[in-house]
Amino acid sequence: IRIENVSKTFTLGRKHKVPAVQGLSLAVARGEAFGCIGPNGAGKSTTIKLLLDLIRPDSGSISINGLPTTDEASRARVGYLPENPYLYEYLTASEYLAFAARLSGLGAALMAERRGLLLEKLKLSQAAHRRISTYSKGMQQRTAIAAALIHNPELVILDEPMSGLDPLGRKLIFDLIDELKGEGKTIFISSHVLSDIERLCDRVGIIVQGRLSFEGVVKDLSGPLDDLFLQVVQ
Repeated sequence: IRIENVSKTFTLGRKHKVPAVQGLSLAVARGEAFGCIGPNGAGKSTTIKLLLDLIRPDSGSISINGLPTTDEASRARVGYLPENPYLYEYLTASEYLAFAARLSGLGAALMAERRGLLLEKLKLSQAAHRRISTYSKGMQQRTAIAAALIHNPELVILDEPMSGLDPLGRKLIFDLIDELKGEGKTIFISSHVLSDIERLCDRVGIIVQGRLSFEGVVKDLSGPLDDLFLQVVQ
């Protein structure tokens, strides 16, 4: 990921302008796990939407794997978990993952292989043929994560991945992210649970009022990330 001097302002009403991202520059290397944190309204979700070309910057440039994000090929090997995933609840998890796989261009054989693997890893196999409407919040979250990973992406963008998960679900996702890191995947995580960022990420960036206020290597921090976060944002 390469973000260079990107700014984005939203207009509310006729005249009121809200700067969401201001002169943001950030790079994430291939195979790195990067944690993006900041207070509410800091610009984290806007940054993710810019990465995915869901919205476009007013100025600056963004690229993934050397391709500008305006090129749809830049997203072909990207998996995305939104903060509030929307699932088609009348489908079963098995049907939903097949749908996600087809959208990603997977053939039937590879789709079946990836679906079975992820359902097993995320402990959804026994409920795979139940409608998603019958799932708990944690089961729905695990289904959404499986959909983000169905096409074996090289870059995985996770917005609040632990939302709604019980201790078992959290362990499953921790183990899965560790496995992705072991496979050399690039991971971009946004979370308010700072202990998760410390546990999972190689580097961390703190965004405050749309600007990158701190960037560093997690293992080199002189104290707990919680303390650093409070120092930066206050």
